[in-house]
Amino acid sequence: MASISCNAKTGLRMLLVICPDGKRRRLRLGRVTAREAEDIRLHVRHLAACRKTGSPLLPTTAEWLGSVPDTLRAWLVLCGLAAERAPEPMPEPKPAGPTLKPFLDAYLTSRVDIKPSTQIALRQAVGYLVEHFGADKPIADITAGDADEWRLFLVGKGLAEATIRRRSGAAKQFFKVGVRKGFLPSNPFADIKAGNVANTSRQYYVSRDVAQKVLDACPDGEWRLIFALCRFAGLRCPSELVGLRWGDIFWDKGRFVVHSPKTARHDGQATRQLPIFPELLPHLQAAFDAAESGAEYVIVRYRLPNSNLSTQLRRILWRAAVDPWPRLFQNLRASCDTDLAARFPAHVCARWLGHTPAIAAKHYLQVTEADFEAAAGRTLTKAAHYPNDEAQKAAQYHAESCLPERKSGTGDGQKTPDLRQDSELYEKVHMNEWAILDLNQ
Repeated sequence: MASISCNAKTGLRMLLVICPDGKRRRLRLGRVTAREAEDIRLHVRHLAACRKTGSPLLPTTAEWLGSVPDTLRAWLVLCGLAAERAPEPMPEPKPAGPTLKPFLDAYLTSRVDIKPSTQIALRQAVGYLVEHFGADKPIADITAGDADEWRLFLVGKGLAEATIRRRSGAAKQFFKVGVRKGFLPSNPFADIKAGNVANTSRQYYVSRDVAQKVLDACPDGEWRLIFALCRFAGLRCPSELVGLRWGDIFWDKGRFVVHSPKTARHDGQATRQLPIFPELLPHLQAAFDAAESGAEYVIVRYRLPNSNLSTQLRRILWRAAVDPWPRLFQNLRASCDTDLAARFPAHVCARWLGHTPAIAAKHYLQVTEADFEAAAGRTLTKAAHYPNDEAQKAAQYHAESCLPERKSGTGDGQKTPDLRQDSELYEKVHMNEWAILDLNQ
């Protein structure tokens, strides 16, 4: 039924087959080896036998038939030994990826876990992306080169490097979600520089002399307390200020608890304890004496989100004849950290202020004039700039009592003790011996 012939001069081989219709057909195999030609002959003979008897093909022949070239398959079809090759199914078209504006809006809507202030910051990044690329730009068409051009677009807008990095970090976050959802093969913003950057040109140390001038110019006791909490306790403004309650003040232990919305999402960092620093104590006591009976919060005014503390502080600085410094409240916190770092270990300062020693070194700690004077052995010594406990007492306390005398309860019913000045507990607070208390009690 099938045989092989070979031309002795040319070495060309030919397959001769008697087809099911009785006709004899030839297939030129070319210069193939005898073994290759024999394999083809056996498969063709098996095809003819199965075609005649209707029996199924052997797996080896079926596999061979599925892999033969189109020319050989066409010849087998002509001989009636095989059927036409089934056309390959057309791949289903992939759905088009989302466009920029709907994708970003959907992402922001899904982030129910972030604070409104974070939403505002992310929407600012969305605005810059849409302004540059257009609302209908498919996100899959944005390349790494486009991301570089977008960063230059932000530079052209006159944004500071720190702001550009924050906006770039948000863009990187957006497109990372697109990669995880399968809309993008890779993140085009992956190599863009992002994250917080220390801007030393905007650092400013608020000395104690300047702080005293500002305190003297404050219009009332609440503003003096606001300034003292930021400068001498390093509280974040306004988030940690407005959350401070009278029930968080533990007069007998000389410490208070701060609730920090910024670090609340980190394990064990929703609250932290701080000492009632000697510089803070008289202002805290005065606010307690002036508070209404049953008051819950320490800061009563300026609790609304739209309260502009920076504008009011600028008015106070003008009244005190002090030039406004950059980042008004951030540099108050940084100045507090700088003072504490000169007196206490790094891990203690970090625990009190609610950040890591690395963050403090990068964004908060500053070199002051007192450091240069002390190193040079000049008259102004480091001890004069960072006074010890005795100097603080002599300069800051002339009141008869350092603890509230009022008998009424606070917002959570805490009763403030009436301590004698010669008592041991009074001395612990008044003489600043809280520094050796165990903060984990």
